[in-house]
Amino acid sequence: MQKLYELFRNATGVSTDTRKISPGNLFIALKGDRFNGNLFAEEALRCGASAVVADEKHFPENDKIILMEDALRTLQLLANHHRRQLKAKVLAVCGSNGKTTTKELMARVLASSFTTYATKGNLNNHIGVPLSLLELKDDHEFAVIEMGANHLGETIQLCEIAEPDCGLITNNGKDHLEGYGSIEGVRKGNGELYDFLRAQNGLAFVCADQPDLMQMSEGMQRITYGQAGPADCPGEITARFPFLQLQTLNFKLQTQLIGHYNFDNIMAAVCVGNYFGVPAEKIKQAVESYMPSNNRSQVIQQGTNTFILDAYNANPSSVTAALENFISLPGKNKIVILGDMAELGTSSDTEHREIVNNLQSANFKLVVLVGHEFQKADPDQKFLHFENAAALKSWFGVQQFEQCHFLLKASRVIGLEKIMS
Repeated sequence: MQKLYELFRNATGVSTDTRKISPGNLFIALKGDRFNGNLFAEEALRCGASAVVADEKHFPENDKIILMEDALRTLQLLANHHRRQLKAKVLAVCGSNGKTTTKELMARVLASSFTTYATKGNLNNHIGVPLSLLELKDDHEFAVIEMGANHLGETIQLCEIAEPDCGLITNNGKDHLEGYGSIEGVRKGNGELYDFLRAQNGLAFVCADQPDLMQMSEGMQRITYGQAGPADCPGEITARFPFLQLQTLNFKLQTQLIGHYNFDNIMAAVCVGNYFGVPAEKIKQAVESYMPSNNRSQVIQQGTNTFILDAYNANPSSVTAALENFISLPGKNKIVILGDMAELGTSSDTEHREIVNNLQSANFKLVVLVGHEFQKADPDQKFLHFENAAALKSWFGVQQFEQCHFLLKASRVIGLEKIMS
């Protein structure tokens, strides 16, 4: 490991894709169901890699190619070793909904006073987390690391790689039921972060408004935030439309975020910043300047129509919260466009049917459903259906909607944002 770490420290970074190698990168030859990086070891060197870590020999002897038993495990061990050499405090973020928004808000708040790194994009799994850690530099003071999991044992594995000093669970919802099996499985899986922190005498930031998280974190070091009193970092919603306005600590926040469900995400960032000594005015500026992107809670105006584009991910909990917020939104001519919720396993039929049943009692101008799962859940065709986003786009393109409010919500695989282009 020490020899490998020296190679890493002398490299310009780490790459796992020969199409994206920069000169001087250390190339890690990973394998997947549809690719084998070992087959590209020599190509990686031709593309400028300084060295290659491989675990299958498909090349002649070469001093620059290091053969290991398992390239993925080597990547993870290298990341853990690197993390241990640095002074940065590692703050882990996991949970069912709101991970990325919370991560971005916390990173923005911390970066206003400290040199801060945050997970880029969606690099939050057993490959993404080590790659993120390996981007940390000696001068980083904080690293906000997002952890995504879809089965038991995955979060604890990510914790063992990243060794967080502190962290938070955003919430427990009905996500990845295919892997977790039930909501209890979700709680146990997310709770692996608390298990790790408790064992290491680490600190948890806990939403006081969520009884399950409060119960799960009993007996460990924790700082609480939320409306429920007495939270260590209290806050309340003072206005919901057009965007959330909060009163917290000794200042007001006028955000660019919609939906009451974003209150917890905002308060998590406020709490973390306040705990680590970020001045109130910097917390305020950081949160108020944050504008959502990448199909997450975006508000887009097109002509006289307003779109709430929240099509990066969807599960029963997040869809229900989005619908509740949309119902309470002032205005007429509300149109809901929902796409299938993925990775629900044997619960898929039940969960899609429940959403359809709830839609029947809501007073929307129009409901449009996209995908096979929603098609099965509405056999009587009470709502308008399309097989996929392409078919929806063809229909949508010839409509002449005026002065309407749209909610677009679906799992990423549906690609619901395509109708916006």
